[in-house]
Amino acid sequence: MLKILGRANSSNVRKVLWAATELGQAFERSDVGGPFGGNDTPDYLRMNPTGLVPTLIDGDVIVWESNAIIRYLGAKYGAGSLWPTDIAVRADADKWMDWQIFTLAGPMTHLLHSHMGTPGRAGTPESIAAAESELVKHWTVLEKGLEGRDFIAGDQLTMGDIPPGFFINRWRQLAKNQPEFPNISAWHERLKQREGYKKHIVDAGI
Repeated sequence: MLKILGRANSSNVRKVLWAATELGQAFERSDVGGPFGGNDTPDYLRMNPTGLVPTLIDGDVIVWESNAIIRYLGAKYGAGSLWPTDIAVRADADKWMDWQIFTLAGPMTHLLHSHMGTPGRAGTPESIAAAESELVKHWTVLEKGLEGRDFIAGDQLTMGDIPPGFFINRWRQLAKNQPEFPNISAWHERLKQREGYKKHIVDAGI
């Protein structure tokens, strides 16, 4: 059975839980990080020297970094589904995973900390408005990318849907500046019909 180390309210842990559920893989999750601690112990740091969550244990294999875990799970357990067998389709899915990390994560994190009032990390009205404007620009790229597609890389859900799929749900809850994006809205509705997305993303809060 897979072991996933990380608190259930971590955005990066939730992405991995959704991926494992999509693949029908049983897992055991342990609370690590945040108020639970345990991520700075020698044993944990031997597995994951960053001290962050999640960490995946699959037998003798240990993987950290959430998107790397999603790729690993897809490659091992989801060939032809989360892990496209067509190289071009896989590259298409892959690029949107990197896009989420390098493009969406910064302004989305700013919105979250501002919403939560995190000391030292909450923004000003001006910085929040700037983050929202930046996100509209980024979501416009995905809106165009989804033209004629049900999911990010084509007709079926792949690993490429998971990282931005998490953020679209959070953006819908936090952002005041939300232009109409019909392709994104239709995609989001399709995601909400999936058991793993509903359980680990929609029903799990912001």
